[in-house]
Amino acid sequence: MSTAKGKTNKKPSTVANSYLFLYNFIQVFGWSYLLFQIVNFYVNPPKDQTLWDIVKYTVGIFQNAAFIEIINVAIGLVKSNLAVTIQQVLSRVAIVAAIAFIPETSNSPGLPLALTAWCFAEITRYSYYGFNIIGYIPYLVVWARYTFFYVLYPVGVSGELLVYWTSLGYLGKTKMWSIEMPNKYNFSFSLWAAICIVMLVYIPLFPQMYLHMVYQRKKTLSKLELKKVQKKKFLEDNV
Repeated sequence: MSTAKGKTNKKPSTVANSYLFLYNFIQVFGWSYLLFQIVNFYVNPPKDQTLWDIVKYTVGIFQNAAFIEIINVAIGLVKSNLAVTIQQVLSRVAIVAAIAFIPETSNSPGLPLALTAWCFAEITRYSYYGFNIIGYIPYLVVWARYTFFYVLYPVGVSGELLVYWTSLGYLGKTKMWSIEMPNKYNFSFSLWAAICIVMLVYIPLFPQMYLHMVYQRKKTLSKLELKKVQKKKFLEDNV
């Protein structure tokens, strides 16, 4: 007699949940601190420092800490698409690298736009994940997670594209990290061209991401409203 083997839904251990909860709320703290730095920079502007001078270490630490998310997905602690997670993390890291290594980008008008959008997006995202681990997500956090994107996506994408655009002049002049023919490897690479291609990729990807979030918002908030109605009806029926 054969027995059917079904999929076992293994729940993360208490240690794993504690680790994930801690990671998410450390990120909430980090991005909240970065938001404070940005606001303080414009409220009390320093004399001889740019915005990037003020925030570079905070951005470097907490954005690069997102590599941990790739590991979490790869080892099965978090149920998510590994390829999508890698793409999301690397796209942000690429922006940070551009700002760090290409001088002109630190004065780009896109820098404060991108960083501010990232702050609000990450504070709500990591709060959502953190509360989800303990099984209770406040409605305000859910609403923010699935509503702020209406503004944050266009602002963030505009900021990122402006940062890339600002880098092109410098890359065109210096040929930074580019390999020209002829050479012994019979290979050429242009960072200027690579960034142009990345910018063009935003054109088809942005509408897809935006419409996906519109759909997710409708789906998620509709479920919450239905639960609220059912709970209210239950209470009324049992008074």
